[in-house]
Amino acid sequence: MSAFQVVIPARMGSVRLPGKPLLDIGGLPMVVRVARQAAEAGARSVIVATDDPRIFRAVAQAGHRAAMTRAGHPSGSDRVREVVDAEGWGDRSIVLNIQGDEPLIPPPAVRQLAAALAADPKADAATLCAPIEDSADLADPNLVKLVRDRRGRALYFSRAAIPAPPDGEFRPSSGLWRRHIGIYGYRAAALRRFAACEPSPLERAERLEQLRLLENGMAILALDACCPVPGGVDTREDLQRVRAAVETGAEPSAGAAPAVAP
Repeated sequence: MSAFQVVIPARMGSVRLPGKPLLDIGGLPMVVRVARQAAEAGARSVIVATDDPRIFRAVAQAGHRAAMTRAGHPSGSDRVREVVDAEGWGDRSIVLNIQGDEPLIPPPAVRQLAAALAADPKADAATLCAPIEDSADLADPNLVKLVRDRRGRALYFSRAAIPAPPDGEFRPSSGLWRRHIGIYGYRAAALRRFAACEPSPLERAERLEQLRLLENGMAILALDACCPVPGGVDTREDLQRVRAAVETGAEPSAGAAPAVAP
């Protein structure tokens, strides 16, 4: 298995779900569950990067590492870069940014992303996606969509329905539509290059940090996830869904390490 590090950016600024990283899910704060899933995936280091002492204390009390970072970072990946530099990780290090609102991220999918990036030296970054099978999901601006080229490289990410359904009809069997899954893998050198660039116009327009990489000519490998990946927590309904999954024992476990599948 390829060696990799995980940094989990977490802040308290959610408007729809105030205090989101510390919301209780089955007796644990949400961000602690994310850290636990990352640790089960076999990461060499798992560090929660935050600018809030309440998050720092909750993570430390649960036995995981946390780092206080500067306030005002324009994106989670900028916050991850601060930790990468503080830890002194070399440019070739594989660093995964797992969003702090992905408490059910399956460990096999985490390993898949790290292995695929390590195996593709021409990719600056990598991420995961999954087919969209419901027209309501395609229309939901909270669910990010992506399109990619024939080599599996991301062409664009949007909150809008991309590509536009032909004749206005959504045909899930066509395989045209994919949702983005909130996990990124970077080579540390690419992450440093990303953070050195100003937030880009498309990034600002869509409120999607990954567009900064595309606008600056960086290649993002977009993989179909090797296993089902439950959605993250953006709304109160999402929170109820995740709590129900934990209560019924449907939380993903470590599982077997997957083969690399671009």
